[in-house]
Amino acid sequence: MIQHMEPVSAHIAGRMAEEGALPLTAERLSVYIASSLFLLFVIITSSSPSILSSLSKSILNPLLFNRHLQNFHLKMGSSDSQWKLADHPKLPKGKKIAVVVLDGWGEANPDQYNCIHVAETPTMDSLKKGAPEKWTLVKAHGTAVGLPTDDDMGNSEVGHNALGAGRIYAQGAKLVDLALASGKIYEEEGFNYIKESFDQGTLHLIGLLSDGGVHSRLDQVQLLLKGASEHGAKRIRVHILTDGRDVLDGSSVGFVETLENDLAELRAKGVDAHIASGGGRMYVTMDRYENDWDVVKRGWDAQVLGEAPHKFQNAVEAVKKLRELPNMNDQYLPPFVIVDESGNPVGPILDGDAVVTFNFRADRMVMIAKALEYEDFDKFDRVRVPKIRYAGMLQYDGELKLPSRYLVSPPLIERTSGEYLVKNGVRTFACSETVKFGHVTFFWNGNRSGYFDASKEEYVEIPSDVGITFNVQPKMKAVEIAEKARDAILSGKFDQVRVNLPNGDMVGHTGDIEATVVACKAADEAVKIILDAVEQVGGIYVVTADHGNAEDMVKRNKSGQPAKDKNGNIQILTSHTLQPVPVAIGGPGLLPGVKFRTDLQTPGLANVAATVMNLHGFVAPSDYEPTLIEVVDN
Repeated sequence: MIQHMEPVSAHIAGRMAEEGALPLTAERLSVYIASSLFLLFVIITSSSPSILSSLSKSILNPLLFNRHLQNFHLKMGSSDSQWKLADHPKLPKGKKIAVVVLDGWGEANPDQYNCIHVAETPTMDSLKKGAPEKWTLVKAHGTAVGLPTDDDMGNSEVGHNALGAGRIYAQGAKLVDLALASGKIYEEEGFNYIKESFDQGTLHLIGLLSDGGVHSRLDQVQLLLKGASEHGAKRIRVHILTDGRDVLDGSSVGFVETLENDLAELRAKGVDAHIASGGGRMYVTMDRYENDWDVVKRGWDAQVLGEAPHKFQNAVEAVKKLRELPNMNDQYLPPFVIVDESGNPVGPILDGDAVVTFNFRADRMVMIAKALEYEDFDKFDRVRVPKIRYAGMLQYDGELKLPSRYLVSPPLIERTSGEYLVKNGVRTFACSETVKFGHVTFFWNGNRSGYFDASKEEYVEIPSDVGITFNVQPKMKAVEIAEKARDAILSGKFDQVRVNLPNGDMVGHTGDIEATVVACKAADEAVKIILDAVEQVGGIYVVTADHGNAEDMVKRNKSGQPAKDKNGNIQILTSHTLQPVPVAIGGPGLLPGVKFRTDLQTPGLANVAATVMNLHGFVAPSDYEPTLIEVVDN
C-alpha cells in the first residue's frame, strides 16, 4: 500500500507546488487522504447532484482541496499560527519603512536618449553613488516576472504582482494553459460575454498561427476552437497570421493544414467553421509600439471588411501560392481573404459578432485591440465599425485597461507579503495617483481588491489629470503623492508607507523626450521628500522600480545604435524596455551591517518582498524568493 501511495503523493505534491499552493506536508497529505475516504463515503450515500459534483472535484483536484483546506485553517482558530512570521535573528522590529516604486525607471547606458541620465536627479544619483553595497539591480522582465521568455518586456501589472507576492507566478502562456486545461476559461466573465453572440452571430478568432510559443500556440487555438464549439459557438471564422519568425520559414503551410483538418472535424459535427482571411505577421495586423498603422489597417480591411488584394477559396492554396511570389516568406505574406464560389468573402466581421484575439503576448495585439475596441479612433479610416463583443485572450495593457474584456483573468495570488505583514501587526499606508493606484494596492496584493484589515490599513488615491496627455503636465501628481507619504510617515500611525510614482512610465509612453526628462526630475524630487521624512523618524527606505521605460527612448538597431526610419529620422520608443531596475536601501534605521548579497545569480522583483519583510524584523515564508540582503557582523 505504501509503495502505491508514493507516486500518488508525489503527483499531489507536484500539482500543488506547480500551482503555487501551500507546501504539501506529511500532515496535509494524511488529512487529504483521510478526508478523501470520508468524502467518497458521502458521495456513495448522497443523492444530491450538486454535492456529488463539488465533492468529486475536491477529491480529484488536490489543488482545489488544498485551497479549501488552507481556507479552513485560516478561518478557524489555527489562523494565527498559519500567518505568524518568525522573528528575524538580527534585524529588529518597529522601524518605519518607506517603499517607493519609481514606475518605468530602468538602468541603461547613459546617452541623450536616456531621460533619467539627462534629467537632474540628485537624490537617485546619491543613492547609486553613495553606498555601492546598498544599491543593486534586479531583473524586471521575462521569466523573472512569470512571462514566457526573456524577450517579453515587463509591465506594471506583473511587476507589482512580483513585488508584492514574493514569488513568481505564471503569467501569459502558462496562465492560458491552466485555464484551458481546467475549463475555467469557459466560466470566466470574458467568455460568457462573447458567448452572448453565439446564437445569432459568428465567433471570429484572430492571431498568430504558430507553435513557436512566443506570441501564441497552435494547441491553445485548437483547444479554444473545440471548447467554444462545445459551449455553443455555431459559426466560427479564423483569421490567421503566418509566422516564420519564431519558427522556421515555410512551416505556415503545415500549420494551416492542421487547422483546416480541425475545422473539417468541426464541420462534420455541424459547426460552420472556416478560415476567413490571412497574411504575414510583419505585414498584416501585428505591428507594435504604433510603428506603422498601415500594418493594422491591412488586417482590418481583410478581417473586418473582407477586402484584400488576393482572394482564394482555400487557405492552404493561398499560403502556397503567395509564398511563390518573388522574395516572399511567411512573415511578409500579403493579406488575403477566402471567398465562396460567388467570390464573396466567407467571414467579414459584422454587427452582432464576437471577436477574440488569441495571442497571449501583449505587444503586437495592443494596436489591433485599440482598433477593435475604441469608439474614438483616428489612426486610420476603419470605413465600417461593426458592433461586436470583443475580448482578448488576456488583458494586453493594464494601464489602458485594454481590452476591457478578456478570456483569462490574472493569476490568483495567495499569501502576499502585504497580507502577511498586516496579520503580523504591520500598519500599512499605500498611495498613488489614479493611473497607478491599482498597482500599488490591487496588483501588489495579489489581484485582490480592498483591505486585508481596515483597522491597520489606509489606501489613498490622488486623482490623475484628465483630458490631457501626460507630457502636457509631466510632473503629474508626484509632489502630492510624496506629501501624502511624508505626512503618513511623520504621523507615527503606520509602519510601512508604500507609494508608486508614475512619471517615468506614463510620460515615457508619450514619446516626448523633453517632457520625460521633466518627469524624471519631478519623480526624483518626490523621492527626496519621502526620504527626508524617513530621516526624521529614524526609519528605513527601499526605493525600486517595476520595469524600465524612461531610460531608453529610442529604438535600437542590432549594433545598439538609435534606429532611423526611411526618412533618416530617429525612431522614438514609447514602450517598456528589457533593462534591469534599481533597488536601493538605506536610512538611519538600517543597521550598519546590512548590505546586498552577492551570491544570488539573477535576482528579480520577487526578491524584494522577502527583503522588505526582513527590514520589518521578520523572516519571510520559506517558499518566497530569497531576500536580497544579509547582515554582516561588524
